[in-house]
Amino acid sequence: MSRLYETLRRIESQHRRDDAGPVDSLPPVELVSRAMTTPREIEGCPTARIDVSPKTRLVSFTDPAGLGAEKFRALVTRLEHQRRSLECRSLQVISAVVNEGKTLVSANLSVTLANHTGARVLVVEGDLHRPSLASLFGLGARPGIGQWWSSREEKGKISQYLHRLENTSLWLLAAGSVSDRPSQILQSARFAEMFGHLVNWFDWVVVDSTPMSPMIDASLWSRLVDGMLLVIRENVAPVRLLKKGLEALDDPKLLGIVLNEASDFDATNYADQYYALSRPEGHEGPKTSD
Repeated sequence: MSRLYETLRRIESQHRRDDAGPVDSLPPVELVSRAMTTPREIEGCPTARIDVSPKTRLVSFTDPAGLGAEKFRALVTRLEHQRRSLECRSLQVISAVVNEGKTLVSANLSVTLANHTGARVLVVEGDLHRPSLASLFGLGARPGIGQWWSSREEKGKISQYLHRLENTSLWLLAAGSVSDRPSQILQSARFAEMFGHLVNWFDWVVVDSTPMSPMIDASLWSRLVDGMLLVIRENVAPVRLLKKGLEALDDPKLLGIVLNEASDFDATNYADQYYALSRPEGHEGPKTSD
């Protein structure tokens, strides 16, 4: 009971404002109630009905008993384990170039985090150039970051652009109207402040960002998040571009690598797309303990 109590105290401390007072004196019953309560800022968000086709390979929805979905559960377990020793509530999913499966990994990871752990998860369509995350869920175009930026509303108003995916604890923040200068948005103090609010409202924030090349957006996102996952599809990204992209990041907080369609897995008789989490060569990553 003491370990559960400590966990609940930590969760409540993360969600409370600095001026809300200490949580040490709160009894366990009240802590449980608070931990199960959705933050008021995201109450009443519009609900979006998911319409996923098996062809999308969103296996966390379409084939939860399959090997692909199991690989994502293993990835989530690893991330939760790392979280014990690392303050990590937000991460970006990146790749060296396009067509490496970054958006598909972002979607499957977010669904698994929500369904497997019961956490409040926000997935952000962070590619403001070529957004495609919402379409994976069958949602079509949705207002989002672009409209929020244009409206110049007061802080906290971003909540009106959040959509809760039906029957899940997963929310989506779409890119919205495409901006001709996304980097101006991402490097602004206003956006950084808004993103800080999102991290406080959710247990996990997953950002499907642009590839590292040729845009600078991935580097701008890296300044805001706690960690990143690198997606590599075999025989797609030249090693030269991969190294160049990693060197260009201002603060690369690499948690691991997701290997997409690796040939070692092709020998099996499964038709699913497989993913494996490993640490980058020569990088020990964060220390964890059981």
